[in-house]
Amino acid sequence: MPQLEAEQATEVCTDHGEGPVWNAETGQLHWVDMLAGELLTMAPGGVIARTKLGTVAAVARPMVGGGLVLALERGFALLRPGRQTPESLPPLWSDPSVRMNDGGCDALGRFYAGSMAYDESPGRGTLWRLDGALRASAVLDGVTISNGLVWTPDGTTAYYVDTPTGRVDRFDVDERDGEPRNRRPAVHVPPEVGYPDGMTLDAEGCLWVALWQGGAVHRYSPDGRLLCRVRVPTPLVTACAFGGPDLATLYVTTSRQGNDDPDDGVAGALFRVTPGVRGVPTHPFRPEEAPWPRN
Repeated sequence: MPQLEAEQATEVCTDHGEGPVWNAETGQLHWVDMLAGELLTMAPGGVIARTKLGTVAAVARPMVGGGLVLALERGFALLRPGRQTPESLPPLWSDPSVRMNDGGCDALGRFYAGSMAYDESPGRGTLWRLDGALRASAVLDGVTISNGLVWTPDGTTAYYVDTPTGRVDRFDVDERDGEPRNRRPAVHVPPEVGYPDGMTLDAEGCLWVALWQGGAVHRYSPDGRLLCRVRVPTPLVTACAFGGPDLATLYVTTSRQGNDDPDDGVAGALFRVTPGVRGVPTHPFRPEEAPWPRN
């Protein structure tokens, strides 16, 4: 089995880096320092800008027409192009012990993000969806640590991670209404190699899965076979995404939270590797109407 080595792409810049995504419209990479509530944006040349969004910045995805759709601590928000302050939608819950976590957009342009308890209590999370009319609804209840979520380019299959299950699950997606159905295991990750976290898809239909406590990203075939391992020189690997103009670079986020190794000087940095296969474009959020007047 091939093994690749990820190289450090930035200095240590996050406490808990998460959710990388390539913004094809701007040629920038976005990711979050989740529990610091900050959005990081890396422009060509490696210059990183930071935007404070709130107490939690769970995940960001590009939006048709510019700007970003966001999941913050207890709900969704929109970030207008050129603005530094998000426009929050009504909160989805009031319980301060629950927060948003990872998410993504489906082929119909709807934004999903999953919640979890701060103390990781079993079954307290929910997978939420924001549609183009900015209406939020619950899609899946009883999850624990809602994490990676990706759709195939044609939108007919979704892959989902609830981390404590040790699995990546597959859903069939109805082409008419976009509803995910028929959940079943697609990939089993043995606990001795880590726990599945964020993930992305490549152009050959294979999954790249970040391994929390595993110091690696694994590439799996759609039927669950391990095809490749990317070693990352720090154990708390959180998420990955293909980026660059040709989507040929795999970017990997990492965390310092809970890492007690005094000799680990790279936890929290962004890493990259060129694995020889390209990614697929990220589905953007599609509001039914522009959520702000054009300047």
